Amino acid sequence: MPEIPSSHPDLHVYVWRKDPPASRAEGIPSLASSPSSRPAMGKDYYQTLGIPKASNEEEIKKAYRRMALRFHPDKNKEANAEDKFKEVAEAYEVLSDPKKRAVYDQLGEEGLKTGGSGSSGAPGGSTYHYTFHGDPHATFASFFGGSNPFDMFFGSRTHGHPGRPNGFPFQGGGGGGDHHHVHNEGEQDMGDLDEDDPFGHFRQFGFPTAGGLNNGFPPGEGRRRRGGGGHSDRLGTHRRQQDPPVLHELKVSLEEVFHGCTKRMKITRRRLNPDGRSSRTEDKILNIVIKKGWKEGTKITFPKEGDETPDNIPADIAFVLKDKGHAHFQRDGSNIVHSCKVTLKEALCGCTVSIPTLDKRVIALPCHDIIRPGTVKRLRGEGLPFPKNPSQRGDLIVEFSVHFPDRIPPQSREIIRQHLPQS
Repeated sequence: MPEIPSSHPDLHVYVWRKDPPASRAEGIPSLASSPSSRPAMGKDYYQTLGIPKASNEEEIKKAYRRMALRFHPDKNKEANAEDKFKEVAEAYEVLSDPKKRAVYDQLGEEGLKTGGSGSSGAPGGSTYHYTFHGDPHATFASFFGGSNPFDMFFGSRTHGHPGRPNGFPFQGGGGGGDHHHVHNEGEQDMGDLDEDDPFGHFRQFGFPTAGGLNNGFPPGEGRRRRGGGGHSDRLGTHRRQQDPPVLHELKVSLEEVFHGCTKRMKITRRRLNPDGRSSRTEDKILNIVIKKGWKEGTKITFPKEGDETPDNIPADIAFVLKDKGHAHFQRDGSNIVHSCKVTLKEALCGCTVSIPTLDKRVIALPCHDIIRPGTVKRLRGEGLPFPKNPSQRGDLIVEFSVHFPDRIPPQSREIIRQHLPQS
């Protein structure tokens, strides 16, 4: 029997007779099915989703979306909403899977769950058993890509409101000066909207259409509330934002930069459980590859490895290279600098000095000329690899300093005076 709308501008009242099941397609589908109305084969999943048996994949998705949003316990506070929400999830799990659906269509719920064989007509000629996992929230999260699809409409305005599970703003109005109200008293606020468009009642507040959502959501426009006027204020959309990067300083030795290395860092972070709401603590080992010649300040980023919550995108974890101090060298880009101290006698008379290298060799460096304080000699190709061309290397720069004696005996001073040039 067709519905009889009341004269109330914001309310549809639907009057039903006990008609055959086929007449239900004319009105809003109902999950309330008594044992006497169910077929002998067990639960009628098509009736649960309010669709005919010949429905295709898109129609099944559309029906689940509508029914899951209607009976989600965080939106619907009726006593039996949780049970209906679970029934809807189970029906979708079966009908959206071609194999389960084929077994169900031939053997019904009992045959699907107790197992059917080839002799009884089960597809494939093999025994098939199915048991619903029992977590409708996991199905919901998998379908919508998160536990709370309402975040895109209300997320930024609902955090921290007491009495609203997960911040869903479906009981009463907003707080903190927000004068928009979305009530949930039965299905009254949805009675004058397009029944095929569960997001229609959001569009009257200026939200973007849901045409961009996954799972085939049609971009149809929901009907506007009757009565004119409308709201002058519009609520802003909300998207989950990524937390700022978490930076860690990673100290590396010059030998590690010279040869390249891999460092293993253990991090502890929080990860969401499959239900999309609760979380767990999880350890993970990050392998940080240090390539030859990488410079101080190089940043290695591991995307989205930070703490995860229903309301955020995990932060990136980044490690910034920092050179460790070294006993023999200082770094200058791809060059390394070694300080060499010689005596005044060696500086004047010449000498051969031993210069260490990063690959543990020792180079004999002859010095025949007079060494003045600050004299620099360069050993080509004995520095660090170039980051962009590791087969080539910078230089090893030797900076000389001269150690002067604290005192000179008078006889030696006279000899020096006689032999050193006047200018």
